[in-house]
Amino acid sequence: MVAAREISVQQLLEGTTQYQVPLYQRTYSWKRAQMERLWADVVQLSADRMTDPGATHFMGSLVLAPGAGNGPGGVHEYLVVDGQQRLTTLSLLLAAIRDHRREHEFPEHFERINEKYLLNKWEKGDHRYKLWPTQADRESYRACIDATPHAGGQDGVGQAYRFFQSALLTEDDPDDPLDIERIENAVISGLSMVCVTTVEGDNTHRIFESLNNTGLRLTQGDLLRNYIFMRLPNLGESVYSSLWRPLQDGLSPEDLELLFWLDLVQRDPTVKQTDIYEKQRHRMDRFQAEEEIRDDVARLARLGGLLHLILSPEQESDPTVRLRLQRLKTWGTTTVYPTLLFLLDLREQGRASSATVAEAMLYLESFLVRRLLAGRATMNLNRILLGAVAELTDVSNVATGLHQYLSSGRKYFLTDSELVAALKIVPFYLNGRAHQRRLILQWLEESYQSPEPVDLTSLTIEHVLPQTPTSAWQECVLAEMTEGEDFSTVYESVLHTLGNLTLTGYNSSLSNSPYPKKRDLLLKSGLRMNQEIARESEWGRAAIYARAEGLAERIKKTWPGPLAGTEMTTLDPRWKLMEQAVASLPSGTWTTYGDLAALIGSHAMPVGQRVANKPIKNGHRVLQAAGTVAPNFRWYEEGRVDDPLTVLAEEGIRLDDQGRADPQQRMLVDSLALLVGADIDGGVELPPLPDGGAPELRDSFVRQLDERQNHSESAAVHEIIRAWDALGGRVGYGTAENTSCFLLWDKVDGSEIWPVIIYAGHLEVVFQYIASRQPFDDLGLRDELRLRLNELDGVEIGEERLTKRPNLQHETFSRAENLDKMIGVLAWFTETIRTWELQRTAI
Repeated sequence: MVAAREISVQQLLEGTTQYQVPLYQRTYSWKRAQMERLWADVVQLSADRMTDPGATHFMGSLVLAPGAGNGPGGVHEYLVVDGQQRLTTLSLLLAAIRDHRREHEFPEHFERINEKYLLNKWEKGDHRYKLWPTQADRESYRACIDATPHAGGQDGVGQAYRFFQSALLTEDDPDDPLDIERIENAVISGLSMVCVTTVEGDNTHRIFESLNNTGLRLTQGDLLRNYIFMRLPNLGESVYSSLWRPLQDGLSPEDLELLFWLDLVQRDPTVKQTDIYEKQRHRMDRFQAEEEIRDDVARLARLGGLLHLILSPEQESDPTVRLRLQRLKTWGTTTVYPTLLFLLDLREQGRASSATVAEAMLYLESFLVRRLLAGRATMNLNRILLGAVAELTDVSNVATGLHQYLSSGRKYFLTDSELVAALKIVPFYLNGRAHQRRLILQWLEESYQSPEPVDLTSLTIEHVLPQTPTSAWQECVLAEMTEGEDFSTVYESVLHTLGNLTLTGYNSSLSNSPYPKKRDLLLKSGLRMNQEIARESEWGRAAIYARAEGLAERIKKTWPGPLAGTEMTTLDPRWKLMEQAVASLPSGTWTTYGDLAALIGSHAMPVGQRVANKPIKNGHRVLQAAGTVAPNFRWYEEGRVDDPLTVLAEEGIRLDDQGRADPQQRMLVDSLALLVGADIDGGVELPPLPDGGAPELRDSFVRQLDERQNHSESAAVHEIIRAWDALGGRVGYGTAENTSCFLLWDKVDGSEIWPVIIYAGHLEVVFQYIASRQPFDDLGLRDELRLRLNELDGVEIGEERLTKRPNLQHETFSRAENLDKMIGVLAWFTETIRTWELQRTAI
């Protein structure tokens, strides 16, 4: 028997209580994407409660079991059977709010939040903490709750704490003294959970297993389908066969849910995908007759056909519309889909021509490209694009209307006059997603309309001025420097800009080669842009700037800018981003003025002035390039006189006998970009994977992998696939929208077998599949495969999973020792098959 009730965070955490995470639970594992979703929900809830003080946001369930030590007094202990990730995240969010309000408002907030929500004030030892995580997380969690100098380390708990610190800094409006108070109130009073409490005698471990190993839950699409046909007692059969079945067959379950969301978001841009069923049901509740519901399903089926066209643009008959659809799909943001669906629907109804629709799509493409070039690839992008349809409903020419909408307001649609300056200072290589950067270079090359076009899909981005400069390259930069300039500052200011980047298949050959060697290789390239680079006798800042100006002219002709009169000072220094990066620096790390300048598209001198004169959290962690404290350093706090070197040492910085910080602890510009959520390549382009006879499917898999994983995780997956190829296996790619990669092994009898399937989000071990394939129909061999996988740190597959398809997350393989072990498992798999086949031949 269990008791369930809906409670707020405040009700959960007040009182002398401790929630203990059992040891069989996994460590804290929320990623940035999950924290961003929670933060967005909190910010939205905070805004909603200004007009509706009773507004709440449901976070799911929390399953608790009474602790064994509970008595009539003292701390009331509970085991967290399910929900520990949410509960840990909320505690870290409250700790970040506590520290932010103490620093920016009043010191009293520190004790108040501690007493109410984080600590049992009068208890001793571990019982002081209202939440007590599993062992591996305790040290980092304790540092955050106790606000020690080590708070905000580089593990998952520390990253979450730093994420919320940075988010609060960004959200805090100096002109609104109550905004963070509203955030706190939204968290403690507006977030709610259903708290399910078991009773003594229940097996909590069994409950945990059942919660985490059950079958598939009903999706939002399943719920909506059930609702629709419950409302069709008489017409259900005909509606299902004539409308619903074709719709369902034409779209995957994920795409069907996407359709239902797109239908809603055209009317209300704020609808979340998690609210699909609730909002669609509420909309359909107004229908009285079955015929009305049937007509609405027919409308959805028609839109489904248009969505299928968006997802499979090769089926579009008009060549210009087809090109625009293909490019927008390849770009990889679903937030353009509502507008695309609206445009195609207008054409379907005869209210817009293909030419007008294609023109409108070009403005969408240009908007995305120019924002990335401006260094604002994602800022407010969802809100802007999801709001487009509402602005286009009544316009006479939808292309002109969309152009006008995208040009108005502060949307960071880079103007022609701003373009040259942007290409010279914005670190293009650190903005947007990896495949988007490649696409822009690919499309620029295509704009030359070469009579002998080169296959660009397997090429990678090359820095002409290399990322690790040799003495020869240093001389190229030094030769153009003026008095008072610093080499590292000049070098970093142009390294990642578009003018220094190109596409090549010779990445490994070019590497750090001196310019004369690179020039010879680029001259032989089939790419027009490389031939242009090779015409330069030297390659330094002047040549990079000149190329940026030439590319700017090509971009103006390829992607039209906003309408005239819409200058938006896009390139103002991004001080908020810089402050966010500095605030996010983990304890025990440091960075330089030059790294920050490269991050925000500025120069080291104004960055240094900003850090020196404006109070910035962690400002003492910004040092000179040599790892030394700036001569003019002073604390922001009046009267503070302690030695900054002593403070840095207490935070974990290793100093040499000359007071220089350890360069191994420096956060370079790419690491800073990761801290503030940029998606970068980590400085290395990954070699192409085997195409398995289907290069377009291979490219789809790689693109989806890049979108879902960071660089180290993507690199590990690439390494696994290339290792399989080296072992003698081959690869195949699935044809579903979520492209998969099969590691295939050809047996001597002509059949094939595969041990795993790799998706963009995880790797699936197919015990269920190989159970009917020799030699792994032998239970002992499957169990040995399981045990070998369990040797990977963090992997624990139980015996009951030998008939299922357990998943391993890609982050598992980003650790070198785990990657080596995984490749060893694959080698054992192939050797087992070879040995079995030899034995059969001998018999």
